[in-house]
Amino acid sequence: MTQEAEPADTVGRGRLRRVDKVMTAAEVDAFLTRAFCGRTATVGADGYPYVVPNLFVWRESHVYLHTAVYEGHFIANVRHSDRVSFEVDEPGQIFPYGHVECDTSVSYRSVILFGRIRILDGEAEKTAFYQAFLAKYAPPDSWGRERGSFPRLASTVVYVIAPEIVTGKEGRLPPLSDQWPNSNRLSGSPAWKPNDAP
Repeated sequence: MTQEAEPADTVGRGRLRRVDKVMTAAEVDAFLTRAFCGRTATVGADGYPYVVPNLFVWRESHVYLHTAVYEGHFIANVRHSDRVSFEVDEPGQIFPYGHVECDTSVSYRSVILFGRIRILDGEAEKTAFYQAFLAKYAPPDSWGRERGSFPRLASTVVYVIAPEIVTGKEGRLPPLSDQWPNSNRLSGSPAWKPNDAP
């Protein structure tokens, strides 16, 4: 029996080689809910990718973000193609795991999603985004300012990304017993001797 080839546009997309690092759906959801900044990748008519950082809201399993009303690079790419990738990451602690300098790693979390982006048109949808956005980023008292008023809705563009594939990966910080000098894993220097060796 022959295996049917996967369409070229999906080969490898969303596959993780290290299954031991895969985050659960609940972990991905919790991470996207609290993560500070994401990066949105679009592709332009000239074929070049373009990545921009965005503050965002993860709500109802969708990514929401906004820009000013301006005919710039980002919106031009969105109008060219609705296919995007969105990435969020959080570095943890850098740690040594062996006696040579390149035996160094970092704990981390990252989520990558592939999906379709569209512009929200309705005022109610845009207002709901801004309410969620400010609940995430502004303090509860909003520094004593008027709350719930959005006079500049017409001067912003709100986008929503509907995910098609979502993957999360986590490199956990190992216990001290698995870090240098208590452990010497994956060493590429077999002639090495500890300082107190004869």
